[in-house]
Amino acid sequence: MNDEKKETAVITVKDLYKIYRIGDNRVKALNGVSFTINKGEFCAIVGTSGSGKSTLLNMLAGLEKPTKGEIVIAGEHMEKKSENQLVKFRREHIGFIFQSFNLMGTMNAVENVALPLTFQGVSKRERMKRAKKMIHLVGLDKYWDHRPNQMSGGQQQRVGVARALVVKPEIIFADEPTGNLDSNTSQEIMNLMQNVVREHNQTLIMVTHDNYLASFADKIIRIKDGKIVDMKDNKEMQGQSKEEDFNEET
Repeated sequence: MNDEKKETAVITVKDLYKIYRIGDNRVKALNGVSFTINKGEFCAIVGTSGSGKSTLLNMLAGLEKPTKGEIVIAGEHMEKKSENQLVKFRREHIGFIFQSFNLMGTMNAVENVALPLTFQGVSKRERMKRAKKMIHLVGLDKYWDHRPNQMSGGQQQRVGVARALVVKPEIIFADEPTGNLDSNTSQEIMNLMQNVVREHNQTLIMVTHDNYLASFADKIIRIKDGKIVDMKDNKEMQGQSKEEDFNEET
């Protein structure tokens, strides 16, 4: 039963292209990309700056339209949706974790976590209850009433993770989520994201340029010049090789 659950495709991308016109030139930011991501899978999309990885993330999240191709998420074609339908879909199905945390400076940790629920019309009492539960989940019980400027970068990113999870999303998108953090704090955040996703059988897609961060993922998709150059199941590779990679980098 569990194996069947794991093999259920939640994202299917077929022959995806994104072509930008710059003057008389046509630039292929994505050049015929195809892959599937299963429910409960942690997938890292890895590439250098300009490889097309951020464009791909924006497409998956419905923030940009493809020039050609299909993106099917949770059984729905993203490329066929109107802007209003995409906004509704993101609100109901997707959580975001950003590199820059994007917390509201005038709100404390719990209020920041509860914010997405406001847009869903959830009552204040229920918002606070769910937000406090998420604050507990990410290990910030002592900091629930702290504002962002009273917290470290790692603590702020934990709030960011909690905010993404509070809407109970099927899919979480993370864009360089530890880009502003030191290596030890990055490792803590990656462990947190890995554990939370597994416990709740959620799907996490992370874009990164960092091979060490990618090593936390179940599946690694490498992208270069708008094309997938490598795709591998990383489950067997996790563990000791991850420590070796980390020691080499540091």
